[in-house]
Amino acid sequence: MNTPTSRRVGRPRAHERPASGLDPRDEVLGAAAELFTTHGYTATSTRTIAERAGLRQASLYHYFAGKEEILAELLEGTVRPSLDVARGLAPRTDAPPEARLWALCHSDVALLCGGPHNLGALYLLPEVRAERFAAFHRVRSELKDFYQELLAATAAGAALGAAELTLRTDLLFGLTESVILIRRADRDPGALAVATADAALRVAGVAQRSLAGLRREGQRLLAAGA
Repeated sequence: MNTPTSRRVGRPRAHERPASGLDPRDEVLGAAAELFTTHGYTATSTRTIAERAGLRQASLYHYFAGKEEILAELLEGTVRPSLDVARGLAPRTDAPPEARLWALCHSDVALLCGGPHNLGALYLLPEVRAERFAAFHRVRSELKDFYQELLAATAAGAALGAAELTLRTDLLFGLTESVILIRRADRDPGALAVATADAALRVAGVAQRSLAGLRREGQRLLAAGA
């Protein structure tokens, strides 16, 4: 998410770091991601983030208003790519909704398990409930709506009442996000994404015998850039 301040010319660095190819704003986000997930959000100061990014503290405020804005951008970055995938999958009526739901779950888990830091774990911070993070909650809610739309289009979902559909959607979405609790460095993200997407279809009411075919179709959709 770009802001007017992100387009300003950067200020001098506090000290030189090895060239990373990142601009200073992304350096700050990378440093904050590491520090928030290893040392904790509360224990991390903007000074520490700036030092890790190779900037002066005053320079950090040239790109971000403060720690909350950095956290908000990191959080939204864990959702927006999946939302883009969902927007591509929703209109693909050439593929079964069950396969599209599988593809969305897989893509979402792969995003949450990708990268060097478990940013999804930041969802659990009590600070995230504040109004300052309303934009994150909006995009997350929009993503969840796509889960419900795809679930409702499945054969099993079409037979559900409104209350049961909402409950199943909560279960599906919760299952997908639960990977933040079991993510480990020695666990293959790809295998976890497949296993979670398979489990999601079972929660959705898909028969075990149908899983293999729907998995192949979901993988085809992802390979095609859905």
